[in-house]
Amino acid sequence: MYAPERQQEILRLARESGRVDVLSLAEEFQVTSETVRRDLKALDRAGLLRRVHGGAIPVGRLDFEPDLAERESTAADEKDAIARAALAELPAGGSVIIDAGTTAARFAGLLPLDRELTVVTHALPVAARLADHPGISLHLVGGRVRHRTRAAVDAWALRAYAEINADVVFLATNGFSVGDGLTTPDLAEAAVKRATVAAARRVVLLADSGKFGRRHFARFGDLADVDVLITDTGLAPEDALAIERAGTRTVRA
Repeated sequence: MYAPERQQEILRLARESGRVDVLSLAEEFQVTSETVRRDLKALDRAGLLRRVHGGAIPVGRLDFEPDLAERESTAADEKDAIARAALAELPAGGSVIIDAGTTAARFAGLLPLDRELTVVTHALPVAARLADHPGISLHLVGGRVRHRTRAAVDAWALRAYAEINADVVFLATNGFSVGDGLTTPDLAEAAVKRATVAAARRVVLLADSGKFGRRHFARFGDLADVDVLITDTGLAPEDALAIERAGTRTVRA
């Protein structure tokens, strides 16, 4: 079976069952797991499937939101590179907001020990990484904690961010594009993200290239709201140029 035929069959199976996994597909088609991963990557780039930990789901399932463990292991190398590049956007002092997200949590874990900052976050994984940092004055925003993201949402969180004037927000997203803006599956999560953008003078978006072109249920902003996008080299140069033309400086780490 040629690769295009196999990929078409993988797409059919994903649409029928709602999800496919690498090991089962490798056994089904008598190929290696690496071959299946290449197929899934090709289908993902074509916008037909979305890769998740261990497999893929049909891209039409816009309400799907992988849990924290799945997102943590997806595009891990790219997220590490983005987190390192984001350090260049840290102010020498002052205040920053760090949004909920696996890349944002990686970034928090890299904050230099000699840096003195006020950090505000509603994300438990971010707070856990910074709780013992000697130079950080940490403010944890409260609210209802969503299990999938370990992030506080709803009225308490929104009220807290309404009282803040931060220098920079390091923002996360589930999807971004020039046309559809910034999107995430959950309305409550979107409201808090929108509040963090309003609470900061500069917006730095941390998003791996796999999220480019993704569109989810809840929209919380435009790319024009973003001063700097830090992504990886998987974002095509022509797409980076389109984003820059829309007014957002783009760094491909």
